Amino acid sequence: MCVVALALDAHPHWRLVVAGNRDEFHVRASAPLARWDEAPHVIGGRDLVSGGGWIGVSETGRFAVVTNVAGYPRGKDAPSRGALVADYLRDGTLPDDAALPAFGGFSLMTVGEAADFRSNRPTLIHQPLAAGLHGISNGPLDPPWPRTRTLTAALGDWLDADTAPDALLATLADETSVVEGERPVFIRDAVYGTRCSTVIAIAHDGSGTMIERRFDAGGMAAGETRLDVAWPGR
Repeated sequence: MCVVALALDAHPHWRLVVAGNRDEFHVRASAPLARWDEAPHVIGGRDLVSGGGWIGVSETGRFAVVTNVAGYPRGKDAPSRGALVADYLRDGTLPDDAALPAFGGFSLMTVGEAADFRSNRPTLIHQPLAAGLHGISNGPLDPPWPRTRTLTAALGDWLDADTAPDALLATLADETSVVEGERPVFIRDAVYGTRCSTVIAIAHDGSGTMIERRFDAGGMAAGETRLDVAWPGR
């Protein structure tokens, strides 16, 4: 993922709401949103190059999303950042903090028994993820970047309006740059652009949905998947 807004325990009905766009090279092979064959409790897309994921949920009550941190190229032998998402969703495991610098630059948000934010560039960070609204892109948590702030503010407006999760897909399709020279929420580019938009909405009773809308190299809709999600209720 390259821009994500998250609301954690920020609404009387919704336990977790996430809206984000995955920006990637269009030639990089990936599988669409689905239950994973080897772990049917995991729901997410799949990177077919590394085998990992970028965003997903587990019906054991876990969520994870990872973004790259710009300016820190991945080393030749660095482990897959997508494996952080895949392993956490499968069985709740993550490497010890001491092992995280070996990965390419990343920011990772996880929600399970606890909610946490981790990043390994420019320095190692591991901190609790507080209830409320958060955003990440290719850098730190809650940065003052127009793209991230625009999406996070839109998620807050959606919570106030109390409309259906589908409304967030329109926000994720916004190609307006609020600051000249800055990237919009949706990037239309034939080589490297927004590949898919994802919305996750899980209520406090554990019922929820995950939506993925995919796009081709021209930025046109190329498919959509919707799956029900069941988390342990509170």
